Amino acid sequence: MADTKKPAAGRAADNTSPYGFDTLQVHAGTAPDPVTGARSTPIYQTTAFVFEDADQAASLFNLQSFGNIYTRLTNPTTAVLEQKVAALENGRAATAVASGHASQLVAFHMLMSPGDHIVASSKLYGGSITQLGVSFQRFDWHTTFVDPDNLDGFRKAITPKTKAIYAESLSNPGGVVADIAALAEIAHESGIPLIIDNTMASPYLCRPIEHGADIVLHSATKFLGGHGNSMGGVIVDSGKFDWGQNDKFPHLSKPSPAYHGLTFWETFGDMAFAVACRVISLRDLGPAISPFNAWMILTGMETLSLRMRKHCDNALAIAEFLLKHPQVAWVNYAGLPGDRHHELAQKYLPMGAGSTFTFGLKGGYDAGLKFVDAVQIFSHLANVGDTRSLVIHPASTTHRQLTPEQRSAAGSGDDVIRLSIGIEDVADLIKDLDRALNAV
Repeated sequence: MADTKKPAAGRAADNTSPYGFDTLQVHAGTAPDPVTGARSTPIYQTTAFVFEDADQAASLFNLQSFGNIYTRLTNPTTAVLEQKVAALENGRAATAVASGHASQLVAFHMLMSPGDHIVASSKLYGGSITQLGVSFQRFDWHTTFVDPDNLDGFRKAITPKTKAIYAESLSNPGGVVADIAALAEIAHESGIPLIIDNTMASPYLCRPIEHGADIVLHSATKFLGGHGNSMGGVIVDSGKFDWGQNDKFPHLSKPSPAYHGLTFWETFGDMAFAVACRVISLRDLGPAISPFNAWMILTGMETLSLRMRKHCDNALAIAEFLLKHPQVAWVNYAGLPGDRHHELAQKYLPMGAGSTFTFGLKGGYDAGLKFVDAVQIFSHLANVGDTRSLVIHPASTTHRQLTPEQRSAAGSGDDVIRLSIGIEDVADLIKDLDRALNAV
């Protein structure tokens, strides 16, 4: 590439933007369609793109210029989503994929080789624990899970084969707030990146890169899209990690056999990771987001801050209600002054502690099943981040594949109920919960 700092066809962000968050969530990455003048981003529902000539085609395939080849790799609609998320996260560039799980797979595929190791928080979404702890073993990738409140445990778990520290900024379902700056320091001491899943907080509540994270992941299915009608994932590259500081990351710092000896770190500089995720891992593993899903998520993102404010206001009111209810044993919500993560929430989540949290029923497992069957406004389903309020009993659903000990360690014991608070009238939500609690 002649200019390694050139934005990648709308996928790199201008992280020096003078605009505020509410303006960026509407305008970042967008422009009137150059052909029709359409102001709303069009859905480019096409498989492939016509080349200008043979020379341009060769240049694209050799990574000598940026442009569209095939929608598995790039698409103009998807490019807008990528630039918007990168801008909101204050990152250098982003790559969109089919789901949040796909974002984890693609990101780690670019870092790992057989026999390598990850140190991860034990307080993760149950599917992520299974992906990292079980499925990744089939690639000969190994994970050590550490209590996120035990920072020294992360340091002690790092080995010469460790390629990253991984945590959720706000854990699902336990509501644990990660000490991002401390984890970044531990990771950087060992010359490895910190990867933060920021799904539950969204960039409106938390921007991990500003606290030292190197890579940020999202299940865009959740709060970014926000309406329970689309699926996608996003990988954001901070552009700040030095991939050439040691020999731990040969896929980035050594010549790539997939591109005739091209070295991503030398060629693409601060966009090396994002570009490599796209043209190696996404290309070869194939978990591409559809243009339609990208467009749906873009539409939802234009109201992200408005929704998150209402989500957080409702969640705090409901957490306060549950704290006083006689059928409730405990409430984990970092927005409550007495919560053990309240101080970290004030540091990393100053705009609110999110809308998803857990509480414990005094009747245990059986009470949990009765409770989810008794709600009326809340929908019993396996998702979060919807405009609608949602409820689930993790021990019988999302974390069912785990052992009782693993469920307990993940914050999903038999008595746990997870709520994802929507944007309805909070008085109606409280009445629904009170009715269901009294029916247990």
